[in-house]
Amino acid sequence: MKLDLTDIEKRASEGRNYDSPPLEQWHPELSGDIDITIRADGTWCHEGELIARDSIVRLFASILRREDDGEFYLVTPGEKWRIQVELHPLVVTDINQVETTEGGLLRATLNTGKIVDIGEKHPLFLEPRKDGVAAVKLPHGLSALFSRNAWYRLVDMAESQQAPPAVISAGQTYILG
Repeated sequence: MKLDLTDIEKRASEGRNYDSPPLEQWHPELSGDIDITIRADGTWCHEGELIARDSIVRLFASILRREDDGEFYLVTPGEKWRIQVELHPLVVTDINQVETTEGGLLRATLNTGKIVDIGEKHPLFLEPRKDGVAAVKLPHGLSALFSRNAWYRLVDMAESQQAPPAVISAGQTYILG
């Protein structure tokens, strides 16, 4: 058999998608509960101790999903571990306005470094358990609550002519109060 180096190079350069693995394709049986808690402020803890390595938090966040039972799980092709989430698993740390050919767009940065465009796929909503602070819906049943700084930036971006204030992103209007 002839070894095709071009094909091997192409497959190797594609690599695995560590940022967005195909969680929707993975359905292992429950492996059990693991003592990981995501606190309301977005910090991750294992057995009560802060997980200090951002790379570990990013890895866990990439395999996290919320299922129809309302529980959160770390999922791989062969394992599924239930964890505890106090409020939202992720945090919006920054928000920016970007002009595109289709109009204005709000771009959120999460505490994992991931960038999310606010719009129909990732809409804003107000969190009543946190005094109406904005949060954004994410894939796999997840969500991210705005940090205090990001929330203030978002409110500053609101259309002041409207009452209540609102922001527009990707053609969608979101009321902030």
